[in-house]
Amino acid sequence: MNIILSGINNINNCAVIKAAKFFTVPFRAENNENKLERTPQKDSFDLSIGYINDTHGQTNNMMRILSGLKGDLKVSAGDNDIGDEKNKPVHKLTYKFLNIADIKASAIGNHELDTTQEDLIDSLKDYNGDILAVNINKEMVENENPDDVKKLGRAHLEKSWKPYKIVEVKGEKIGILGASPSDMLDRLTHPNYHTDCKIDEIDDSINDIQSVVDELKAKGINKIVLLSHMGFEKDQIAAQKTDGIDVIIGGHTHELVRDIKEGNNLFYSKSGEPVVITQAGRDGNYFGQLNLEFDKDGVITKAQNNLGETGLFHKNLINQYIFDDILGKPEKVGHIEDAPPPPKSLIEENPHANFVCDVMKEKTDSDIALWHLCGVRNFFHEGDIDSRDIKDISPFLDYVVTANVSEKVIVDLFKNAIKTTFESPSYKPGLIATAGLEYTVDKKNGKLNSMTFIDKSGNRHKIDINNPSKDKKYKVVTDEFLMTAGADYNALVKEEELLEKYPYDKDVMVADYIKEIGVPIVINQYGRFSFVNE
Repeated sequence: MNIILSGINNINNCAVIKAAKFFTVPFRAENNENKLERTPQKDSFDLSIGYINDTHGQTNNMMRILSGLKGDLKVSAGDNDIGDEKNKPVHKLTYKFLNIADIKASAIGNHELDTTQEDLIDSLKDYNGDILAVNINKEMVENENPDDVKKLGRAHLEKSWKPYKIVEVKGEKIGILGASPSDMLDRLTHPNYHTDCKIDEIDDSINDIQSVVDELKAKGINKIVLLSHMGFEKDQIAAQKTDGIDVIIGGHTHELVRDIKEGNNLFYSKSGEPVVITQAGRDGNYFGQLNLEFDKDGVITKAQNNLGETGLFHKNLINQYIFDDILGKPEKVGHIEDAPPPPKSLIEENPHANFVCDVMKEKTDSDIALWHLCGVRNFFHEGDIDSRDIKDISPFLDYVVTANVSEKVIVDLFKNAIKTTFESPSYKPGLIATAGLEYTVDKKNGKLNSMTFIDKSGNRHKIDINNPSKDKKYKVVTDEFLMTAGADYNALVKEEELLEKYPYDKDVMVADYIKEIGVPIVINQYGRFSFVNE
């Protein structure tokens, strides 16, 4: 493959976005035995696509993305938002962000469905772009149980999306369609809100996609972008099993896809034309710009994929005013003197989450604190810290709760969490951060290996994980999502068994703690879990 060095201008006159090398895309001959370089036509068309995915309602990162995101066409692969109907200000701000960023279209991710259908419709009404989905089927409200409709906030959600849209960029028509993940209903905060929805499995989704692509091609559209929240592996399959898609802007699996690499994010369609796949990680920590050249037939001849690191961009003061007007002005709470970088996977120990567990345990005088790592969405940055910075670490708004939980239920929780996590290729939903507990994991077999309780005097008590007590109970603090809703596991107790329910989430408790102690914070809470048999 020939490499042509590009003279691309740096975005925003800033070298933060590293310009990747321009790849001349090889054309695959019909017999697939030889790769011949396609000679670009004189009447080629250049298109830059600015893209985001899985921003997860991260308000600080949204403000920074607005300072860097560029492109002739700007789109999202979904999971822009996060949280249920308690997060209305974040919902409102998320769609305000999409408007300011001029995101023309977005796929539907699982986190878009964290909330009720009524609440989602209310949020979407202010979005200037389009929500796209070809593989979601929804029961008509008129055919549902009226009690469920009222109780669960059901509505005509299907009227909020469409299969595709056509946009005109520099005189050329571009077709855009969207697809959602087949495991969407397994990833929801409140699955019962959307049991009237069905998402097609991958084979049927590919048929859905091809049908819409064929419709676009029949309209004379020869440059087509798929906004996919199906996940990177599914995107690779779709690229090769469809015909007519040029670009897949992906999400869901939080891959950080750099550059253009054949066999990784450059594949060939059924007719041998190149298909480029991108994805920009998670939580808005990165965003991208994909620069493309098409020939007169709408076939990609050159591609360059650039990623921008969001944290290196500054917040725009005008946008910050808009955000503050919706969310309220953040309060400075203290200073972080030292903090390690965040872990890169959900099976690495997270000292930031451990610190939050320490605070919850101390503030509620509990024996044990727990926080599932999939709920951790940001980290403590060195320097001054405000209430919004802490909120971004815990954005869901799940109230802090305490309860007396049996030893057996705790052990079963960890066994299930470890088993489920190691069965997932992306280690979802992740391991559990703790205070008052230490545990080891058999990494080879994906099983709980040992567990130790540390009492308030610092004494260590080994727990028999093969025969945990049903009668011995510990005061446990966590959020309501893990305690009573079950998160990705079985609930620890029923709601009526709660000892306390605080009218706020972990972020408020942590902010209060930092203000109370009044000294710079050092984040170095390690040693809560480790691996054996690696």
